[in-house]
Amino acid sequence: MKPTTLLCLALALGACSRVANVGQVPELTSPRSGEEFIAMTNPPLEIPVDSGRPEAAASLWAGTTSSLISDRRAATRGDILTVVIEIDDRAEISNSSGRSRASGEDVSIPQMMGIPQRLADKLPDGASFDNLAEASASSTYKGTGNITRRDKLTLRVAATVVDRLPNGTLQIQGSQEVRVNYELRELTVSGFVRPADIDRSNEIAYDRIAGARISYGGRGQITDVQQPRYGQQVADILLPY
Repeated sequence: MKPTTLLCLALALGACSRVANVGQVPELTSPRSGEEFIAMTNPPLEIPVDSGRPEAAASLWAGTTSSLISDRRAATRGDILTVVIEIDDRAEISNSSGRSRASGEDVSIPQMMGIPQRLADKLPDGASFDNLAEASASSTYKGTGNITRRDKLTLRVAATVVDRLPNGTLQIQGSQEVRVNYELRELTVSGFVRPADIDRSNEIAYDRIAGARISYGGRGQITDVQQPRYGQQVADILLPY
């Protein structure tokens, strides 16, 4: 098979993997596929079991949701808590590098057991062993780079406890959709939280969520106009220049 055919085949295979994502939003990885989930479940911790005394059901201080001293914070599957997202990040990176190199070589054979003198008469006019070879080289490189980024996001979303791990850690998941005219804004959040990190108002900050997956975007007319057309995306993938 010709090299050009192999190159075209390789480009086509690489393009096929990208064409499948044309028009699709980037997928979030599952929080259960990370190292955080493995660390939380292996090894599992023992969970104390309540003795369940019969007289506790009639007590005003039983600790249930209707009790006067009950804990209103989310603690088990199906409970709801509020996730507070307040992201205000700023990063500035500046790099500069430079390199300079010079080298030279000069080779001559004025004396070597009389051989240069014997061969001097046989050399062409102007040729001599006194300046057999001379070479020089130099290179210079300089590079600079600057990155400035600013992210600011303030949101609140209700999340549901979808699972309680053997060590008591809670897995949460929540979503929110807001439609304004012909534009739909979507907010999703998921991850793992410790019950101790939930405050008395049944709220938790986003930076206390392990394996957090937060997505804020939308779909509609505005989002559609901002995206390049499918043909342009395919052309950017297939064209080698």
